Amino acid sequence: MSKNIVIIGSLDTKETEFLYVKSILDKCGLNTLLMNTGIYESSITGDIPNEEVAEAGGVSIEELREKNDRGTAVSTMAEGASVIIQKLVKENKVAGIFGMGGTAGTTVAATAMRKVPIGVPKLIVSTVASGNTRPYVGEKDILMMYSVVDIAGINSLSAQILKNGANALAGMVNGEAVEVDVAHKPMIAATMFGVTTPCVTKAREQFEKNGYDVLVFHATGTGGDAMEALIQDGYIQGVADITTTEFADKVVGGIFSAGDNRLESAGAKSIPQVVSVGALDMVNFGPPETIPEQFKDRTFYQHNPTTTLMRTTVEENIKFGKIIAEKLNKAKHNSVVIFPKGGVSLLDREGQAFEGVKQREALFNSLKENLHEDIPFIEVEEDINDPAVAQLISDQLLHLMK
Repeated sequence: MSKNIVIIGSLDTKETEFLYVKSILDKCGLNTLLMNTGIYESSITGDIPNEEVAEAGGVSIEELREKNDRGTAVSTMAEGASVIIQKLVKENKVAGIFGMGGTAGTTVAATAMRKVPIGVPKLIVSTVASGNTRPYVGEKDILMMYSVVDIAGINSLSAQILKNGANALAGMVNGEAVEVDVAHKPMIAATMFGVTTPCVTKAREQFEKNGYDVLVFHATGTGGDAMEALIQDGYIQGVADITTTEFADKVVGGIFSAGDNRLESAGAKSIPQVVSVGALDMVNFGPPETIPEQFKDRTFYQHNPTTTLMRTTVEENIKFGKIIAEKLNKAKHNSVVIFPKGGVSLLDREGQAFEGVKQREALFNSLKENLHEDIPFIEVEEDINDPAVAQLISDQLLHLMK
């Protein structure tokens, strides 16, 4: 199959820049398909004209021009680009995707890229790549490259940056596949934080000994969302959801909140899962100066220069328990809950910064009271990082999977 790079761009405002990128990809021996997501006329129409993109988004280009509303135009062209990209992927015509722009151009390209399977090269040169990229990247392997300057014309600096971006994508597409001697094994997903690493590491070793590959997701919001997406896509056969800390950030307002479907995909797909309460003793913030004023009297722990942890309260833990129970009650079968009464993280142990007997009791009681009686609830005296807890988690999940 010939290799096709889909270039997604607004030709009415950035025709020169996109043609420059196209010329570099052409020199790399790659076929290109230029998708025009601009609203107004340009000197070239592109291989996929804006009329076609708008129609795929459910609105005619004439209507968009008449309405002259930037928000509507971006939403429509993003939807249209996504529909066309999915069709091209299904026809096996996409080897890579390139996009660039400010917030609008990045939104359109990223929206389409998020519909493309993991593994297909995706790169965006963007003015917003040095900030919070989560709204654009989501749970997909999208590479965002900071443009340094606005993408407005070709000059000595922008030419170098765009050249690097184009060549980077070409390298991903043209790069030789390296054969790795790895057997295709059934996959188990596990969630981990630094403060639950001993538990996850021990459990992972047990799963691997029993013939499974283990995908470990860092519970930073995007990590949990990525796991949920892979479960939905059918990659995962079992889940060791050891670290459910993302619910703390979602409820209290930390920076590592996950999406609304967190802890729902395994149940919806009837996939075996063992769930615990790892790191629900903490809410994550950035440097100390970024912490909201309302929390100034709380207990904090400086994890590193860019991450500040805040101890959760009794009231908050009651909420966590209820939410987790409600999530699990939607799918009663193939689920087990394990509660380590000795502590839920490395910091929540006797003598440590977040030791919290009352908070753990509140979480324990709330979870147990709200959990459906058909779901096994196993309580152990040890803390979550005790080897016995990891062994119990692995034994329970392996039993469910058999």
